[in-house]
Amino acid sequence: MSPFSFSDALLTWFDQHGRHDLPWQVADDPYKVWVSEIMLQQTQVKTVLQYFDRFIERFQTVDDLGQAAWDDVAPYWAGLGYYARARNLHKAAGIVSQKGHFPNSLEEWVELPGIGPSTGGALMSLGLRQYGVIMDGNVKRVLARFFAIEDDLSKPVHERAMWQLTEQLCPTERNHDYTQAIMDLGATVCTPKKPLCLYCPMQAHCKAHQQGLETELPFKKPKKAVPIKSAQVLLLKSADGQWLWQQRPHSGLWGGLWTLPIIEASAEFDQTIQQFKLISNKQSVQISHSFTHFTWLLNASIFDVDTDQMEYLQSELGGQWLSPEQATAQGIPTAMKKLISAVNL
Repeated sequence: MSPFSFSDALLTWFDQHGRHDLPWQVADDPYKVWVSEIMLQQTQVKTVLQYFDRFIERFQTVDDLGQAAWDDVAPYWAGLGYYARARNLHKAAGIVSQKGHFPNSLEEWVELPGIGPSTGGALMSLGLRQYGVIMDGNVKRVLARFFAIEDDLSKPVHERAMWQLTEQLCPTERNHDYTQAIMDLGATVCTPKKPLCLYCPMQAHCKAHQQGLETELPFKKPKKAVPIKSAQVLLLKSADGQWLWQQRPHSGLWGGLWTLPIIEASAEFDQTIQQFKLISNKQSVQISHSFTHFTWLLNASIFDVDTDQMEYLQSELGGQWLSPEQATAQGIPTAMKKLISAVNL
């Protein structure tokens, strides 16, 4: 099957079965495409749809986002995870806002924080309707199966070869449709698990299908055991239902979001209880939250705080007294939402 017929078959399928009604599929708005591409990194479309419209309604243009304070942006990303994406998007929007125009070449796009060659290619293709080439997880999966590529694509030499193949297949005509089409095929038909080969326009020419290797490709490294870490959480609760919340540093885990005080060392936790003469109400809850590289067990102990203690605790520990609803509006990670739900059961 030649490169032309590959793209032709894919585009014919896309015209009938592709996704044409996503809210960021706007011909004249590269900003919406940009926001969607960053949100879609390591996140499924169905999840992004829950956040995209609200984010765009608040930050309607790249200037709105670039000129906003991070504390205004954080609540609109809270729960999506991978918060470095949001910080890079915010920083890059500030750069574009200052320049007064969007990048108009791949080289200019990838100079911005958080944008690599594939995202830059998507922005050229989908955002500016110019020629662009992408190689995200969907593209790798479709091509690895179509050509029965058994190499470890995480190795630079094999990734370079995959880029060359991707560029050979990518057409100049209807480039933006092809870009969306190959992503759609990977997301809806050539899925990671249980691919729907019966409905695939490439089935007759797919080498993995011919060899019965669909579920074996692309090559996957054996998963390492994910370490489990634990930490103590101070849930300081006032008589009127306010909890003491702290804002995380802007860099690092959950940067800029609000959490209950987290203490990783048990000895420090015990010392804090003794120092402030905290009295437990005997209630405690535990939740687990999985990150890419570890799972965190958070053990929250609840302490009732008298009104006359509130100011002292706030001055010593920092943070603000907020109801769970107020904290959620400020921007809290999913793990804190889990804790709120567990406490309110």
